[in-house]
Amino acid sequence: MTVRTSDEEGPSSRGRRKATRTHDDDEGGGPIPVTPGDLAEEARRKYLNYALSVITSRALPDVRDGLKPVQRRIIYTMFADLGLTHDARHRKSAKVVGDVIGKYHPHGDTAVYEAMVRLAQDWVMRAPLVDGMGNFGSIDGDSPAAYRYTEARLTKVASELLTELTRETVDFRPTYDGTGKEPITLPARFPHLLVNGSTGIAVGMATNVPPHNLGEVVRAAIALIPHLPPAREDEAAAEKRRKEALKVALKAIKGPDFPTGGRLVATRKELAELYEEGKGSCKLQGEWKVREEDKSTFIVITSVPYGIEKSALVEEIGEIIAAKKLPQLVGVQDLSTRDVHIELEVSRKSGAEPELIMAYLFKHTRLQVTVKYDFTCLVPIAGADVGRPDRLGLAAILEQFLLYRQETVRRRFEYDLRKLRERIHILEGFEKIFDALDEAIKIIRRSDGRTDAGQKLMKAFGLDEVQTDAILETRLYRLAKLEIQKIREELEEKRKAARKIEAILKSPEKLWAEIRGELEALAEEYAEPRRTRISDEDVTEEFTAESFIVKEDAIVLVTRDGWIKRQRTINLASTRMREGDEALALVGGSTTESVILLTNKGSAYNVRINDVPQSTGHGTPVQQLFKFKDGERLVAAVGTDPRVMPEFGMPKPELGEEYEEPYPHMLAVTRSGMALRFTLWPHREVSTTRGRMFGKLREGDEFVAVFKVYAEDEVCALTRSGRLLCCTAQEVSLLSGPGLGVILIKLDDGDEVAGAFPAAATVEVEKATGGSMKVGPGAVKATARGGKGAELWKRGAVKRIVLPEPALPDLEAAEAAKKQTKKA
Repeated sequence: MTVRTSDEEGPSSRGRRKATRTHDDDEGGGPIPVTPGDLAEEARRKYLNYALSVITSRALPDVRDGLKPVQRRIIYTMFADLGLTHDARHRKSAKVVGDVIGKYHPHGDTAVYEAMVRLAQDWVMRAPLVDGMGNFGSIDGDSPAAYRYTEARLTKVASELLTELTRETVDFRPTYDGTGKEPITLPARFPHLLVNGSTGIAVGMATNVPPHNLGEVVRAAIALIPHLPPAREDEAAAEKRRKEALKVALKAIKGPDFPTGGRLVATRKELAELYEEGKGSCKLQGEWKVREEDKSTFIVITSVPYGIEKSALVEEIGEIIAAKKLPQLVGVQDLSTRDVHIELEVSRKSGAEPELIMAYLFKHTRLQVTVKYDFTCLVPIAGADVGRPDRLGLAAILEQFLLYRQETVRRRFEYDLRKLRERIHILEGFEKIFDALDEAIKIIRRSDGRTDAGQKLMKAFGLDEVQTDAILETRLYRLAKLEIQKIREELEEKRKAARKIEAILKSPEKLWAEIRGELEALAEEYAEPRRTRISDEDVTEEFTAESFIVKEDAIVLVTRDGWIKRQRTINLASTRMREGDEALALVGGSTTESVILLTNKGSAYNVRINDVPQSTGHGTPVQQLFKFKDGERLVAAVGTDPRVMPEFGMPKPELGEEYEEPYPHMLAVTRSGMALRFTLWPHREVSTTRGRMFGKLREGDEFVAVFKVYAEDEVCALTRSGRLLCCTAQEVSLLSGPGLGVILIKLDDGDEVAGAFPAAATVEVEKATGGSMKVGPGAVKATARGGKGAELWKRGAVKRIVLPEPALPDLEAAEAAKKQTKKA
């Protein structure tokens, strides 16, 4: 494909214009050349450039200092340009943001200020780097004030990322406009990536490093020093060393340590796998305790999971209480000040265990979240300013930090040694002059000026230009005997310090000893107790869904138009239904049991009775609970309570040669005259929103009736033309899975099954020509299936079949009958 300019036309009566365009407003007024090229290749190249920019310049942190570019530029600006160290006065955040975007960060002020706010929030950062004054938001999700209202400075721990910056420990690169320089990385003195963590989404990759305890991380780094890779190492030895290093690191690092505390549910083995691969997930729960009063019991939530807004969590709990999904709770109050304090009032009448209530909240609110970990970061490349993205394990991150720290400390000592040698060189010049001070003064007095004096001093005493300039700048009072002695003492001190640094630089062992000592001092100063507890006990696994339900009997009304509601008891004569609607089924049972809804498309949907919304109105459309297909509607509903469905009061039968599951069974009839018999065992458990299949259909067919049958029952099918066939239920095959079934009644061309029902029922048949007739037991003699049935009338078609009104289940009588059967 060739890229064409907007001015270029295809073949026409005016011909093809040249592949150039001219704009009178363009500077110089000359033509702008158009370069032909492949559009797909050009798009691919530009997108890769964009992806690389996002990965390296925005989304991923550098493994060495653990910072993203915007964070690094904020901290550097506050330190180097504004002097906002931890002991300085706060300054307006607007000044910081303005300097960052003006000098270093070519993006919007909103992005910079949001990053700065995040660095100051102690519920986000385990060790905040910015000390904010004013409204910097809250754990409730409140937005911070605008940057013109807030002030900021660096924290003390932030200085540990910056103090060595002035000693040429890191490389610099030009800023985006070329007018200044900025550091590629900061000389971090602790593994900041692990301490404060990082989150980000790039193109095709993401990072999510959780925060850790600073003391634990530093101690792990110290312990890993003997396990750093040697100069040469084969792959097998490297793999063995990495595994050993991970074991050593995990002795110090117990796991993530979130600033909001919480309880991490994970075993040591799971954490070891997560840290080895650099990817995984764990459950994080809020913490709680019980407070007893004379007449009330309260559950006090003392921490919320990391990254969750407290106000949103309180709102979720309030909605559960309002919807009476957890009757054991009667109220929630947020009494938090600086610390999290959410009180849940427990109903003493319910007698519920606090563990049970919290297990429900863990499952149904964000009081428990799944925290995903992805240790993707930028790893340095030799000779390049920009690192490459890679997913590292815990040991590899610490290894990269230690190697970076080794290089930083080495460069710091080299800088210090260079400055010492420069000072020693000057002091040695003073030492030569002091030994012949009178002669030096005479030379200076006889000279014709500064330049002449300098040349004569260099010639007389063997000095260089630097030493000579220092001598000529010396004030007269420094020629006193006491001052000369001070200079000689300083010279000796500097020579001693230089010899010490030289010894350190020559010995890798001494260099690592210095690094170890600095890390130990840092851990001593900044270490804090853990806030996040780690446990391998998951209380939510001890309870099933039934554990959270208050067991009581209820009646569920299902209507023909697909509305459903639950009440303690229902009177069909007075209960509210939509105009023109009517009851399809009344299902009774315990709230721990289910209702199975059967549709014309052959799907069965199982919903727990407790989950059916309570209502004194019309109820709730079934489509709000499940995802129905186009044209799907309800044709039947049955319950799973053993009192109304005895099948579920027995153990599930094992499949055998003489396989016949216990009655009752369900019999389904299609519009084309097919029928099948099935059991409800496969549909016993609560289903997904898409349900499960109980039968298959040919194209254009649908189920017109599904009802319960016993072995001795007879069933009838009535066609649109008025033909009725009755046969025993056992004539229809029992299927172990969804299938097409067998032919129940043969149809003439243009005819179809209008409805099916048990032979024992009396139904009213309305005719299209007017009038109606009742069809009851004995209307026709039972025959074998597969026939055409008996003709009920000569002319007219069936308009509608009115089934008997569903009866209200008598659960108490059913319970008594069940007990009597057991006794017998």
